[in-house]
Amino acid sequence: MTAAPRASSERSETRRGNAGAGAAHRRALSAWAWGLAGVVAVVLAWEAYKALAPDDGVVIGDTRMLPRTTDLSMPHIWDMLVRLGEPVTRADGAAPLWLEVALAALMTLGIAAAGWALAAVVGFALALVMQRWRIAEWSLLPWIVLSQTVPLIAFAPIVRSWGSRIEIGAFEWQDWMSVAVIASYLAFFPIAVGALKGLQSPDRIHAELMHTYAAGYWQTLRALRLPAAVPYLLPALRLGAANAIIGAVVAEVSTGLQGGIGRLLIQFAGQASGDPAKPWGPIFGAVVLGLVAAGSVALLGVLLKNYRRGEAT
Repeated sequence: MTAAPRASSERSETRRGNAGAGAAHRRALSAWAWGLAGVVAVVLAWEAYKALAPDDGVVIGDTRMLPRTTDLSMPHIWDMLVRLGEPVTRADGAAPLWLEVALAALMTLGIAAAGWALAAVVGFALALVMQRWRIAEWSLLPWIVLSQTVPLIAFAPIVRSWGSRIEIGAFEWQDWMSVAVIASYLAFFPIAVGALKGLQSPDRIHAELMHTYAAGYWQTLRALRLPAAVPYLLPALRLGAANAIIGAVVAEVSTGLQGGIGRLLIQFAGQASGDPAKPWGPIFGAVVLGLVAAGSVALLGVLLKNYRRGEAT
């Protein structure tokens, strides 16, 4: 190839690369714009309903279909935001509400992260077993699906009771470990199903090609199945992270663990009659916590960006 055609080819490749980067940047901006639009839409819908609906809500017959619109039931959005900057209590030196919520959210985030890590290990191990042996898939997958029908509120006290009996030498089971186990119980399901779908995604012709190269199971897994599983596994990990937050919050309420955002929700809900905007602080904190947990998986996606083409949804 002469110098001129080679230079022209390089310029074409550069333009294609720039066009691809520009398209990715526009998609990212579009995602943020739609997310912001969704938040604005929720705020407008909240305030519009509060302004237009009757104080007693929408009642059909003897059934209330939509909630009351009084300040006690539905504070204004700006009242909730202003309350975040005010002290938690009237005591001198009391911390602002947002700081109390942030500290509780950090504790819950740490516990949920431990549960998510455990769920990732267990879920991926189950997916490997089910992909390797079809009879294992037939045997395990129905039970994995059935496991998600168990209510966490009933399951959490049992886990805490069992955990409190574990004593191995100097090791002593902590209450937060029970919460982490419960969070992993809710998070492992999407990870197991997503990893299984990804490991089974390579075409048969590709698997047979690896067989013709005399590649063993582990070589095929490393070179073919794991890269093919990434577009399925990353969304599953994000969903698992959000589920871990939900499981941790519910488990904190059910087990009575102090310091987390779950107990904060219950504590502030009891004060709603005198301070209706206060309980919404930990609710906002829980929402942000779920977004942070799911968004943090994007860091893993950056490391695996070469395998994210056609990411499943």
